[in-house]
Amino acid sequence: MGVVNTRDVTGEAVTGLDHVLRDGRLHCVYQPFVDVDSGAVVAFEALLRGPEGSGLHSPMALLDAARAAGRLADLERASLRASLADAATLSQGRPVTLFVNVEPTTLTRRLDVVLDALANRAPHVQVVVEITERALADDLAAVLTGAEQLRAAGCAIALDDVGVHPESLAFIPLLRPEVVKLDLKLLRTVKDPATVVVAGAVRAYAEQAGAEVVAEGIETAEDLTRALVLGATLGQGWLWSRGERRFTPSTFRPERFTGRPIGTALRATPYELIGTGRHIRHAPKHLLVPVSKTLELMALQAAVPPVLFAAFEHVRFFRPSTTRRFTELAGRLPFVAALGVDMPAEPAPGVRGGNLPVQDPLANEWTVVVLGAHTAAALMARDLGDAGADADRQFEFVVSYDRALVTAAAHSMIGRLTEP
Repeated sequence: MGVVNTRDVTGEAVTGLDHVLRDGRLHCVYQPFVDVDSGAVVAFEALLRGPEGSGLHSPMALLDAARAAGRLADLERASLRASLADAATLSQGRPVTLFVNVEPTTLTRRLDVVLDALANRAPHVQVVVEITERALADDLAAVLTGAEQLRAAGCAIALDDVGVHPESLAFIPLLRPEVVKLDLKLLRTVKDPATVVVAGAVRAYAEQAGAEVVAEGIETAEDLTRALVLGATLGQGWLWSRGERRFTPSTFRPERFTGRPIGTALRATPYELIGTGRHIRHAPKHLLVPVSKTLELMALQAAVPPVLFAAFEHVRFFRPSTTRRFTELAGRLPFVAALGVDMPAEPAPGVRGGNLPVQDPLANEWTVVVLGAHTAAALMARDLGDAGADADRQFEFVVSYDRALVTAAAHSMIGRLTEP
């Protein structure tokens, strides 16, 4: 929805927002999602509007004023209630799938507002919650936690504006959205190599996860062809509707928008996720260090930068040489995290630290996870607890390139970055 400069918001607009919220003068219009192969309408997005002819008619003006007034949660509450009420009545009792937008700070700080509104939705209304791509880089752990709570409440997750920052493609397999919405500018730059890279990464994720891909901004038949080239399964735009105060007849396909929780991976450890059927090897630490460094090098050399998570048992193993390497990693990758007992909040410049309790099983594991659009690799090792020189300490370990396992390992580490 764009970056807001609250200094440009007048006191008059803030006062006007108070009146709009108090008098219930908000409403939504609804734009359909169309299956690009069959032409069937399968869902609708709620687009917020203020009073017609006023300075607060557009959603951006409303959001600007709400932020300036410190009333963003109130605006979100009113918007959700309006759209959910419309979905219950304007659909005339027919089952319908509704997409609603939630601002990143509401998701991470005031999720109660969203959950309260959802608790009162009609039984025939299926909900997909849209969040923007920028939310992931701002607070990855909190966004993932919020998304899980929304899935537990029966919602799917849509990630909006994908492609605005290509480096954030690495976050998609971590959030595992059920719907990926391509930024509308991609439709105008189909021949650009950077666009092809973004579309390829999204297509790879969608094939692996069974996700829907939405192309926004479709206005002409030529745009629709471009959307097909980008790998879209759904389209949205003025070719079909600019948004109306009604729900046109639609085909209800709930299985396409069903939330898939990440689940136990957030609470396990990487080593606990290995499971049966994999060969467990033993080796001293000094032979595993080159494996660990090779994974770091893989991350640096990837065409689409991945994220990197590492668990070091204890901060004493995060040595000066490690600090230098991780400083470089953080300067070139979209997200780098290091976990361990007594690990500070920023163990190296740009590195997110996670302090592990001594009793956490991860405190006895050495893990390096590299995960991105086209990259998935992990070293998962467990300390066998023998005495002696550090370089000779024995570990049982697995090195894996299985994307499902590597993704689960990343989730288990993100779960430990969330504030208690």
